[in-house]
Amino acid sequence: MLIEFSTVALIFINIFAWALFHIGLAALATALPLRRFPPDGWICRERHFEKKGRIYETLFAVRRWKGLLPEGADILGAGFRKGRLESRDPDYLREFYLETCRSEICHWWVWLCGWIFFLWNPLWAGWVMVIYATAVNFPCIIAQRYNRARFKKCSGLWANSN
Repeated sequence: MLIEFSTVALIFINIFAWALFHIGLAALATALPLRRFPPDGWICRERHFEKKGRIYETLFAVRRWKGLLPEGADILGAGFRKGRLESRDPDYLREFYLETCRSEICHWWVWLCGWIFFLWNPLWAGWVMVIYATAVNFPCIIAQRYNRARFKKCSGLWANSN
């Protein structure tokens, strides 16, 4: 811990910092063009162990809970809504597919911010912040990876999606 604060101050600073990270990074990701979030890039590309998304069904039962996740576009008041499919139009489906990358990368950014909290929190509280970051962001990351794998499995349209 580089900076010391009272417990009450820490609570308010942590709440403010998380709000800033969540909203600020979501706004940044929304403002950037989709080409900055390539599905074949290092972060978003499908990995062999994912088995075309089946690992998310078997290991995490993602189908049971993914509908309970908050919709970022509703919270931000901007962005692409990914709560459910609203069209079967190929252009819409392609955009949805690409938006899963934007969302996943944004959640990775927010998760990484969890480590910053060690700068002003005691060690135990820093770990609580990392656990919070993991609990809040990994379900969203899993849902985006699962959805993208399903899109890819169902259509050859996005084999090279830049």
